[in-house]
Amino acid sequence: MHTRAASWLRHRLGRAVVLAYALALFLPGPGLWLRHPHPLPPAAHLTLHTAPLLLSMVLFSAGLQVPVRALGALLRHPKALLAGLVLHLAIPLAVVPFVAFLLRRTPDTDGGSGLLTAMILVVAMPVAAGATVWTDKGDGDQPTMVGLVLASTLLSPLTTPVLLATLSPLLSGGYAHTLAATGRLAGGGFALTAVVLPCTAGLLGALVLPARWLGRLATTVAPSAMAGSLVLTYVNASGALGSVLTRPRPLLFAAALAVAALVCLLSFVLGRVAAHLLRLEAATASSLTLACGMNNSSASAVLITASLPDKPHLLLPVLAYGLLQKTAANRIVTRLRPAPTAAGA
Repeated sequence: MHTRAASWLRHRLGRAVVLAYALALFLPGPGLWLRHPHPLPPAAHLTLHTAPLLLSMVLFSAGLQVPVRALGALLRHPKALLAGLVLHLAIPLAVVPFVAFLLRRTPDTDGGSGLLTAMILVVAMPVAAGATVWTDKGDGDQPTMVGLVLASTLLSPLTTPVLLATLSPLLSGGYAHTLAATGRLAGGGFALTAVVLPCTAGLLGALVLPARWLGRLATTVAPSAMAGSLVLTYVNASGALGSVLTRPRPLLFAAALAVAALVCLLSFVLGRVAAHLLRLEAATASSLTLACGMNNSSASAVLITASLPDKPHLLLPVLAYGLLQKTAANRIVTRLRPAPTAAGA
Protein backbone atom coordinates (compact mmCIF):
# COMPACT_ATOMS: atom_id res chain seq x y z
CA MET A 1 0.00 0.00 0.00
CA HIS A 2 2.77 2.40 0.97
CA THR A 3 4.70 1.53 -2.21
CA ARG A 4 1.65 2.29 -4.34
CA ALA A 5 1.13 5.56 -2.46
CA ALA A 6 4.75 6.61 -3.01
CA SER A 7 4.58 5.71 -6.69
CA TRP A 8 1.28 7.55 -7.14
CA LEU A 9 2.63 10.69 -5.48
CA ARG A 10 5.99 10.56 -7.29
CA HIS A 11 4.31 10.52 -10.70
CA ARG A 12 2.18 13.53 -9.73
CA LEU A 13 4.82 15.43 -7.79
CA GLY A 14 5.12 18.26 -10.32
CA ARG A 15 1.40 18.98 -10.24
CA ALA A 16 1.37 18.64 -6.47
CA VAL A 17 4.11 21.30 -6.15
CA VAL A 18 2.11 23.67 -8.36
CA LEU A 19 -0.93 23.03 -6.16
CA ALA A 20 1.13 23.80 -3.04
CA TYR A 21 2.14 27.15 -4.56
CA ALA A 22 -1.46 27.90 -5.52
CA LEU A 23 -2.64 27.15 -1.99
CA ALA A 24 0.10 29.40 -0.59
CA LEU A 25 -1.10 32.20 -2.85
CA PHE A 26 -4.84 31.94 -2.18
CA LEU A 27 -4.92 30.27 1.26
CA PRO A 28 -1.72 31.29 3.09
CA GLY A 29 -3.19 31.35 6.62
CA PRO A 30 -2.40 27.76 7.71
CA GLY A 31 1.07 28.00 6.20
CA LEU A 32 1.79 31.26 8.00
CA TRP A 33 0.60 29.68 11.25
CA LEU A 34 2.90 26.68 10.74
CA ARG A 35 5.89 28.96 10.15
CA HIS A 36 5.87 29.97 13.81
CA PRO A 37 6.97 27.77 16.75
CA HIS A 38 4.17 26.38 18.91
CA PRO A 39 4.33 25.05 22.49
CA LEU A 40 3.72 21.35 23.00
CA PRO A 41 1.19 20.65 25.77
CA PRO A 42 1.53 19.68 28.52
CA ALA A 43 5.27 20.54 28.42
CA ALA A 44 4.87 24.23 27.61
CA HIS A 45 8.65 24.73 27.69
CA LEU A 46 8.97 22.53 24.59
CA THR A 47 8.15 24.05 21.21
CA LEU A 48 7.42 22.52 17.84
CA HIS A 49 9.23 24.05 14.85
CA THR A 50 7.35 22.67 11.87
CA ALA A 51 9.66 23.60 9.00
CA PRO A 52 12.90 22.15 10.48
CA LEU A 53 10.98 19.01 11.49
CA LEU A 54 9.68 18.49 7.95
CA LEU A 55 13.14 19.14 6.49
CA SER A 56 14.63 16.55 8.87
CA MET A 57 12.05 13.99 7.80
CA VAL A 58 12.85 14.54 4.11
CA LEU A 59 16.59 14.20 4.69
CA PHE A 60 16.15 11.10 6.88
CA SER A 61 14.21 9.47 4.06
CA ALA A 62 16.90 10.45 1.55
CA GLY A 63 19.64 8.94 3.72
CA LEU A 64 17.61 5.77 4.26
CA GLN A 65 17.33 5.17 0.52
CA VAL A 66 21.02 5.70 -0.28
CA PRO A 67 22.68 2.67 -1.96
CA VAL A 68 25.55 2.82 0.54
CA ARG A 69 27.37 -0.27 -0.69
CA ALA A 70 27.54 1.21 -4.19
CA LEU A 71 29.83 3.97 -2.92
CA GLY A 72 32.89 1.73 -2.68
CA ALA A 73 33.80 2.15 -6.35
CA LEU A 74 33.43 5.92 -6.01
CA LEU A 75 35.98 6.01 -3.19
CA ARG A 76 38.42 4.03 -5.32
CA HIS A 77 38.01 6.53 -8.19
CA PRO A 78 37.24 9.83 -6.45
CA LYS A 79 38.03 12.32 -9.25
CA ALA A 80 34.41 13.31 -9.91
CA LEU A 81 33.60 13.42 -6.18
CA LEU A 82 36.54 15.68 -5.35
CA ALA A 83 35.84 17.90 -8.36
CA GLY A 84 32.20 18.24 -7.31
CA LEU A 85 33.12 19.25 -3.76
CA VAL A 86 35.65 21.83 -4.99
CA LEU A 87 33.10 23.25 -7.44
CA HIS A 88 30.46 23.32 -4.71
CA LEU A 89 32.68 25.83 -2.86
CA ALA A 90 34.19 27.61 -5.86
CA ILE A 91 31.05 28.35 -7.90
CA PRO A 92 29.41 30.56 -5.22
CA LEU A 93 32.68 32.50 -4.90
CA ALA A 94 32.63 33.13 -8.65
CA VAL A 95 28.92 33.65 -9.28
CA VAL A 96 27.82 35.77 -6.32
CA PRO A 97 30.41 38.60 -6.77
CA PHE A 98 29.47 38.80 -10.46
CA VAL A 99 25.77 39.07 -9.62
CA ALA A 100 26.58 41.64 -6.91
CA PHE A 101 28.47 43.71 -9.50
CA LEU A 102 25.42 43.69 -11.81
CA LEU A 103 23.02 44.57 -8.98
CA ARG A 104 25.15 47.56 -8.01
CA ARG A 105 24.19 49.06 -11.38
CA THR A 106 20.47 48.93 -10.51
CA PRO A 107 18.56 51.82 -8.87
CA ASP A 108 17.99 49.76 -5.71
CA THR A 109 19.21 51.81 -2.73
CA ASP A 110 20.97 48.87 -1.09
CA GLY A 111 22.40 47.46 -4.32
CA GLY A 112 20.07 44.47 -4.29
CA SER A 113 21.51 43.25 -0.98
CA GLY A 114 18.24 41.60 0.04
CA LEU A 115 18.09 39.48 -3.12
CA LEU A 116 21.80 38.78 -2.88
CA THR A 117 21.42 37.61 0.72
CA ALA A 118 18.80 35.08 -0.35
CA MET A 119 20.99 33.80 -3.18
CA ILE A 120 24.01 33.45 -0.90
CA LEU A 121 21.91 31.36 1.47
CA VAL A 122 20.88 29.13 -1.45
CA VAL A 123 24.30 28.52 -2.99
CA ALA A 124 25.88 27.91 0.44
CA MET A 125 23.58 24.95 1.09
CA PRO A 126 24.59 21.32 0.37
CA VAL A 127 23.64 19.54 -2.85
CA ALA A 128 19.89 18.85 -2.91
CA ALA A 129 18.91 15.27 -2.12
CA GLY A 130 16.37 15.56 -4.95
CA ALA A 131 19.27 15.65 -7.41
CA THR A 132 19.48 11.86 -7.06
CA VAL A 133 15.97 11.60 -8.54
CA TRP A 134 17.02 13.55 -11.62
CA THR A 135 20.21 11.50 -11.91
CA ASP A 136 18.14 8.33 -11.94
CA LYS A 137 15.79 9.80 -14.53
CA GLY A 138 18.68 10.70 -16.83
CA ASP A 139 20.59 7.42 -16.35
CA GLY A 140 23.42 9.37 -14.74
CA ASP A 141 26.19 8.24 -12.41
CA GLN A 142 24.16 7.57 -9.26
CA PRO A 143 27.09 6.66 -6.93
CA THR A 144 28.80 9.97 -7.80
CA MET A 145 25.62 11.94 -7.15
CA VAL A 146 24.89 10.13 -3.89
CA GLY A 147 28.48 10.72 -2.78
CA LEU A 148 28.21 14.44 -3.54
CA VAL A 149 24.91 14.76 -1.69
CA LEU A 150 26.26 12.96 1.37
CA ALA A 151 29.69 14.63 1.41
CA SER A 152 28.32 18.16 0.94
CA THR A 153 25.66 17.52 3.61
CA LEU A 154 28.10 16.13 6.17
CA LEU A 155 30.54 19.00 5.53
CA SER A 156 27.85 21.71 5.62
CA PRO A 157 28.38 22.70 9.30
CA LEU A 158 31.86 23.80 8.17
CA THR A 159 31.37 24.93 4.58
CA THR A 160 28.14 26.90 4.98
CA PRO A 161 29.44 29.34 7.65
CA VAL A 162 32.70 29.79 5.67
CA LEU A 163 30.82 30.71 2.49
CA LEU A 164 28.47 33.04 4.34
CA ALA A 165 31.35 34.82 6.08
CA THR A 166 33.35 35.11 2.85
CA LEU A 167 30.48 36.57 0.83
CA SER A 168 28.92 38.83 3.49
CA PRO A 169 31.21 41.83 2.69
CA LEU A 170 29.37 42.13 -0.64
CA LEU A 171 26.23 43.19 1.22
CA SER A 172 25.16 46.57 2.56
CA GLY A 173 22.30 48.12 4.50
CA GLY A 174 22.65 45.87 7.53
CA TYR A 175 22.39 42.66 5.52
CA ALA A 176 26.07 41.83 6.15
CA HIS A 177 25.44 41.73 9.89
CA THR A 178 22.28 39.71 9.33
CA LEU A 179 24.11 37.16 7.18
CA ALA A 180 26.90 36.88 9.76
CA ALA A 181 24.31 36.09 12.44
CA THR A 182 22.71 33.56 10.12
CA GLY A 183 26.12 31.99 9.56
CA ARG A 184 26.52 31.50 13.31
CA LEU A 185 23.14 29.78 13.40
CA ALA A 186 24.06 27.57 10.44
CA GLY A 187 27.40 26.67 11.97
CA GLY A 188 25.78 26.01 15.32
CA GLY A 189 22.64 23.99 15.76
CA PHE A 190 20.75 24.33 12.47
CA ALA A 191 23.02 22.49 10.03
CA LEU A 192 23.73 19.79 12.57
CA THR A 193 20.23 19.07 13.87
CA ALA A 194 18.12 19.81 10.79
CA VAL A 195 20.48 18.60 8.03
CA VAL A 196 23.38 16.39 9.12
CA LEU A 197 21.85 14.30 11.93
CA PRO A 198 18.68 13.23 10.05
CA CYS A 199 20.67 12.32 6.94
CA THR A 200 23.23 10.42 9.05
CA ALA A 201 20.47 8.58 10.91
CA GLY A 202 18.95 7.45 7.62
CA LEU A 203 22.37 6.44 6.33
CA LEU A 204 23.07 4.36 9.44
CA GLY A 205 19.68 2.71 9.05
CA ALA A 206 20.57 1.76 5.48
CA LEU A 207 23.83 0.26 6.74
CA VAL A 208 22.78 -1.73 9.79
CA LEU A 209 19.15 -2.76 9.29
CA PRO A 210 18.38 -6.16 7.77
CA ALA A 211 17.13 -5.90 4.19
CA ARG A 212 13.57 -6.93 5.14
CA TRP A 213 13.27 -4.34 7.92
CA LEU A 214 14.90 -1.67 5.78
CA GLY A 215 12.45 -2.32 2.96
CA ARG A 216 9.46 -2.03 5.27
CA LEU A 217 10.77 1.15 6.87
CA ALA A 218 11.58 2.74 3.50
CA THR A 219 8.12 1.99 2.07
CA THR A 220 6.59 3.66 5.12
CA VAL A 221 8.90 6.66 5.31
CA ALA A 222 9.13 7.49 1.57
CA PRO A 223 5.49 8.57 1.00
CA SER A 224 5.48 10.41 4.34
CA ALA A 225 8.64 12.26 3.35
CA MET A 226 7.21 13.23 -0.03
CA ALA A 227 4.05 14.50 1.63
CA GLY A 228 6.20 16.35 4.16
CA SER A 229 8.18 17.91 1.32
CA LEU A 230 4.94 19.24 -0.18
CA VAL A 231 3.82 20.64 3.17
CA LEU A 232 7.25 22.26 3.57
CA THR A 233 6.90 23.79 0.10
CA TYR A 234 3.49 25.15 1.08
CA VAL A 235 4.80 26.57 4.39
CA ASN A 236 7.77 28.28 2.72
CA ALA A 237 5.67 29.59 -0.15
CA SER A 238 3.07 30.96 2.26
CA GLY A 239 5.76 33.11 3.86
CA ALA A 240 6.74 34.54 0.49
CA LEU A 241 3.38 34.70 -1.28
CA GLY A 242 1.07 35.39 1.64
CA SER A 243 0.93 39.14 0.96
CA VAL A 244 0.84 38.97 -2.83
CA LEU A 245 -2.88 39.61 -3.21
CA THR A 246 -3.07 42.26 -0.49
CA ARG A 247 0.24 44.04 -1.25
CA PRO A 248 1.36 43.19 -4.79
CA ARG A 249 5.02 44.02 -5.54
CA PRO A 250 5.56 43.21 -9.23
CA LEU A 251 9.03 44.77 -9.40
CA LEU A 252 10.22 42.66 -6.48
CA PHE A 253 8.83 39.50 -8.10
CA ALA A 254 10.48 40.32 -11.42
CA ALA A 255 13.81 41.08 -9.74
CA ALA A 256 13.66 37.89 -7.64
CA LEU A 257 12.98 35.80 -10.73
CA ALA A 258 15.74 37.49 -12.76
CA VAL A 259 18.39 37.10 -10.03
CA ALA A 260 17.44 33.49 -9.32
CA ALA A 261 17.51 32.66 -13.04
CA LEU A 262 20.95 34.24 -13.47
CA VAL A 263 22.49 32.44 -10.48
CA CYS A 264 20.91 29.14 -11.50
CA LEU A 265 22.06 29.45 -15.12
CA LEU A 266 25.64 30.38 -14.22
CA SER A 267 25.92 27.52 -11.70
CA PHE A 268 24.78 24.91 -14.21
CA VAL A 269 26.94 26.36 -17.00
CA LEU A 270 30.09 26.36 -14.85
CA GLY A 271 29.36 22.79 -13.80
CA ARG A 272 28.94 21.76 -17.44
CA VAL A 273 32.19 23.49 -18.46
CA ALA A 274 34.08 21.79 -15.61
CA ALA A 275 32.72 18.38 -16.61
CA HIS A 276 33.87 19.02 -20.19
CA LEU A 277 37.35 20.12 -19.10
CA LEU A 278 37.69 17.01 -16.92
CA ARG A 279 36.64 14.87 -19.91
CA LEU A 280 34.13 12.92 -17.87
CA GLU A 281 31.94 10.34 -19.54
CA ALA A 282 28.34 11.34 -20.21
CA ALA A 283 26.78 9.75 -17.10
CA THR A 284 29.33 11.27 -14.70
CA ALA A 285 29.24 14.64 -16.50
CA SER A 286 25.46 14.76 -16.06
CA SER A 287 25.74 14.04 -12.31
CA LEU A 288 28.48 16.62 -11.78
CA THR A 289 26.55 19.29 -13.68
CA LEU A 290 23.38 18.59 -11.68
CA ALA A 291 25.29 18.75 -8.39
CA CYS A 292 26.72 22.17 -9.29
CA GLY A 293 23.30 23.71 -9.95
CA MET A 294 21.01 21.88 -7.53
CA ASN A 295 21.30 23.23 -3.99
CA ASN A 296 19.03 22.39 -1.08
CA SER A 297 16.67 25.35 -1.45
CA SER A 298 14.34 23.87 1.18
CA ALA A 299 17.13 24.07 3.76
CA SER A 300 17.87 27.69 2.85
CA ALA A 301 14.17 28.57 3.08
CA VAL A 302 13.96 26.99 6.53
CA LEU A 303 17.11 28.85 7.60
CA ILE A 304 15.64 32.16 6.41
CA THR A 305 12.41 31.43 8.28
CA ALA A 306 14.34 30.61 11.45
CA SER A 307 16.85 33.46 11.38
CA LEU A 308 15.00 36.19 9.45
CA PRO A 309 11.31 35.84 10.34
CA ASP A 310 10.78 39.56 9.71
CA LYS A 311 11.95 39.32 6.08
CA PRO A 312 9.63 36.83 4.36
CA HIS A 313 10.22 38.55 0.99
CA LEU A 314 13.69 36.94 0.95
CA LEU A 315 11.93 33.64 0.31
CA LEU A 316 10.84 34.81 -3.16
CA PRO A 317 14.19 34.27 -4.94
CA VAL A 318 14.66 31.03 -3.01
CA LEU A 319 11.33 29.67 -4.25
CA ALA A 320 12.13 30.86 -7.77
CA TYR A 321 15.49 29.10 -7.64
CA GLY A 322 13.83 25.89 -6.45
CA LEU A 323 11.53 25.86 -9.48
CA LEU A 324 14.20 26.93 -11.97
CA GLN A 325 16.75 24.32 -10.89
CA LYS A 326 14.21 21.56 -11.49
CA THR A 327 13.45 22.94 -14.95
CA ALA A 328 17.16 23.13 -15.77
CA ALA A 329 17.75 19.63 -14.37
CA ASN A 330 15.11 18.22 -16.68
CA ARG A 331 16.86 19.76 -19.69
CA ILE A 332 20.29 18.58 -18.58
CA VAL A 333 19.32 14.94 -18.05
CA THR A 334 17.66 14.97 -21.47
CA ARG A 335 20.71 16.40 -23.28
CA LEU A 336 23.41 14.49 -21.37
CA ARG A 337 21.65 11.13 -21.21
CA PRO A 338 24.20 8.43 -22.13
CA ALA A 339 23.71 6.93 -25.57
CA PRO A 340 22.14 3.45 -25.44
CA THR A 341 24.54 0.59 -26.06
CA ALA A 342 23.84 -1.26 -29.30
CA ALA A 343 22.47 -4.75 -28.82
CA GLY A 344 25.17 -7.32 -29.05
CA ALA A 345 27.96 -4.78 -28.90
